[in-house]
Order: sequence, then structure tokens, then C-alpha cells
Amino acid sequence: MHRLIAAITALTAIGGVASALAQPAPMGERRTISEICDECVWEKAVTCRGFIEGVNFDAQGTMWMVGYLTGEILKVEGDQCITVGEAGGAPNGAKFGPDGKFIVADRQRGLMSVDPATGERTLMVGQVKTEQFRGLNDLAFDAEGGIYFTEPYGSNAIDRTGRVFYVAPGEEKVAQLYINGMSFPNGVAVGPNGQYIYISEYGQNRIIAAPGFKPASIHNTPYVFARLEGGIGPDGLTVDSEGNVYAAHFGAGEVVIFDSNGFEYGKLRLPEGAGNFTTNLALHDGYLYVTEATQNIVWRIKVKKQPVAAKPAQ
Repeated sequence: MHRLIAAITALTAIGGVASALAQPAPMGERRTISEICDECVWEKAVTCRGFIEGVNFDAQGTMWMVGYLTGEILKVEGDQCITVGEAGGAPNGAKFGPDGKFIVADRQRGLMSVDPATGERTLMVGQVKTEQFRGLNDLAFDAEGGIYFTEPYGSNAIDRTGRVFYVAPGEEKVAQLYINGMSFPNGVAVGPNGQYIYISEYGQNRIIAAPGFKPASIHNTPYVFARLEGGIGPDGLTVDSEGNVYAAHFGAGEVVIFDSNGFEYGKLRLPEGAGNFTTNLALHDGYLYVTEATQNIVWRIKVKKQPVAAKPAQ
């Protein structure tokens, strides 16, 4: 018993890891979707164009997204989607960084920085060492401003050659290999304390949890966090302040929500007649937003959870 107490005390001292781990639901208690939303009714937020992805909100609360097929950076003004800057490339995912720049994972060009005022695009990272990227998909920021981004193209359920990279914060933007051997790594999200990084393994219809670059973790190897049923695979991901994980389930027309231990709350299916290409999602101001790319509609639903608080720019 004394050895057990000593071991638990030692684990608690490792960077506060034990205290940071999510607490599981009591034995026998099932999560329910009512913990996420009350009425759970979807409503249309806006209709855009171009196979929409990367829904995001800037510091003023303005909605932004990208049109993958049209190459557009889109800003929502009233009920209209406005093209900002020149169209080009194949923007596939996007996030606002701590410095206010709109960072885009572009399948053709690499990791791009977009000035929201002008739409001017600047290449941040276009290769790893001397090798050009095979095609980027999505990205997520950690609390320090580092960027995780996925490179799925060329991989699939059988050919497991997809990769995930990390760019550390700072002036020098160099891609470091984070994980390889994946079946089309798609969406990516960072847990509230950065302990776990969640990756949509689209080709396997599952979500992988992996330890972050910096924090210590009891689970120091990637593991299967959750499996999805039906559809094709999880696309975009987001995480709320409690560590719950939300997945846009492509081909199923739904958002699937899991607690921090991988137990499912339930599914939020889009209304009858909506498309089923749910691509990306975001939490903002009491709502969950999701993009559907066949009808190019942004849907939203009122929820009880809050997004992970962003770290102010230094």
C-alpha cells in the first residue's frame, strides 16, 4: 500500500499530469446529448460557395472560412460571403493565430499566412527539409502558438503514408515530423492543456489521441481515442474547455461528440434534406457551427459548452 501511495504521489508531481487528466464519468453513468444542448435544433447561419471548410471567428466575432474548390478566402458580412483578396490555390483548412493572421493549410501551396485586411497570402512553410509537401489539409494551434497540421494526400485506408507535422512558435518556421504512417489524417485539434492532440484518421473512421510535443503524459504513445460508425470518416475536429471532442463526420451529415475519455455523448444529425458532407466546425459565443460542403451551408446549434480559451498574443 505504501508503494502504491508513493507511486501515485510521483505521478502527480510529473508536471501536474495526474491533476490534469480528465475525470471519467462514474461507473454505470452514460453520457447523453442533453449535456451538450437542450433543444438541439439546427438553424442555418449563412450560405456560401466553393466546398466550404475552415469555419472560424476573428477577435471581433466575424465569421471566416475557405472555399476549397474556388480557392477563396471568405468573410461573412451580414448574410453574404465576401471574397477577401485574390482567389487561388486549394485552401483546405484554416485557423486564426495568436497574432491575428488567418493561417491556411493549402493543398497546393503549403502552410500560408493570410492578412485579413487585404487577403494577401504569404508562404510560411512549403516543405519538410528538402521535400515538398504532398498536400496539406487542416491545422490547429497549441497554447504557445505552435502549429500542428495534417498532410493526408496520397494516403488512404490501405496506403498508410499520411503524416502530421509541427511548427514550433518563433520566427523560424521549420516543419518537424510529428506522426507518420496514418490513413488520411484529416482534422486536428489540441486538448485544453495541450496534453493530447486529437487527429481524425479519416481512412480508418476513427480519432487518434497522441501526446503533445511538450507536456509530460502518462500515456506516452498514440492510441485510438474513439471509433465512428457509418459515414466515411471524421473530418474537422474541435475541443471545448472541458476536453470534450467534436467531430464533423463526413458522409454522415452529423457531428459526433465524445467526452475526454472517448465515451460518446451522442450524435447531432443535420436536418432532413441537408447535405451529408460535414467538413469542419467551431465553437463560438454559445453556438456550435458546422460547414456542409455539398449545399455550402453553415449550420449552427445552441450548446452549453465553451471553446478553449485562446492565449493572448505576446
